[in-house]
Amino acid sequence: MHKPGPPLEEHSLEDELAGALPDRRTPLSALLRRWGLRLIPLILLGVAALVLWRDYHELRPGEIADEIRGWGHTRIGAALTLSAVSFLLMGVVEKVGLAWMGARLPWGPTLATAFIANAIAHALGANLLVSGAVRARLYDRHGVSLTQVAGATLFQGFSFAVGISTLAGIGLLAASTEALAASAISTQVARTTGTVLLSGVSAYLLGCALHRAPIHAFGRTFALPSPAKALVQLSIGALDNATAAAIIWILLPAVPLDYLAFVGSYAIACVAGLMSTVPAGAGVFEGSLSALLRGVPAAPLAAALLGYRLAYFLLPLLVAMALLALDTLRRARLKASGTA
Repeated sequence: MHKPGPPLEEHSLEDELAGALPDRRTPLSALLRRWGLRLIPLILLGVAALVLWRDYHELRPGEIADEIRGWGHTRIGAALTLSAVSFLLMGVVEKVGLAWMGARLPWGPTLATAFIANAIAHALGANLLVSGAVRARLYDRHGVSLTQVAGATLFQGFSFAVGISTLAGIGLLAASTEALAASAISTQVARTTGTVLLSGVSAYLLGCALHRAPIHAFGRTFALPSPAKALVQLSIGALDNATAAAIIWILLPAVPLDYLAFVGSYAIACVAGLMSTVPAGAGVFEGSLSALLRGVPAAPLAAALLGYRLAYFLLPLLVAMALLALDTLRRARLKASGTA
């Protein structure tokens, strides 16, 4: 069980999450970081815009509509089910992360909060800060401290990182040479990248198993997750990302690319979208995946990407906002009645 360190001074949630980052006081490094954070999103977005224009500027809306009509009720239902399963898996990771931070909550509020926080953060970007702020608001009534919220949020973030690294590593190593030939990833790059990713995941698991002493960093004291919790992060994180990737895969018609090669491309596109800091990686994710899946026709891929955005981003966001609005009204009524 994780044992939080000594009580901290009262900080905002942003301070708690930002505390995990080093404090760079050198003027030159601060200047380079500031300009880098401004330029990288613009560069990625510009490159993505060029790719999207190249691949889709001749595409007519009617072609995409024809592809969508070809999905049928079965594939649409499967995409929505996969989206629901992905958010459920995030809720399981949330439960483990809260337990790691010493917070014991029932499944109901944990799953509901995880869904609302992740649905809003996915759509708005800045995942750690946005999802952490939503968690802080909803967990406050259950006595969960800001430190515990920050820890659970970081636990969720690490689960995504090791999960997508595992998924991409396995996909890039196991994909056949013929399947990779249908993508823009060469066999040598795929094997090297897959090996590096799985080596990083292995190093993380080994660190969790061997380094049990508290770590003092950036003014905080914390312990790595136990090997069992690290394995939960890895397994559920990989399954969650595989489920999300399957939403696009199931909406595509038969293509000259197997699922293992596809998830490798999907993972790379996800990372590019996150690095761009564009909300939901909009445009950057699509441009990256389009560039990598060069063997997939434009119309089916555009339709599948649109279905992915609707099933995994827009619909969950609308449901989460409705739930958050209902919760706000409920709290306002309780406060007005003096029972809050």
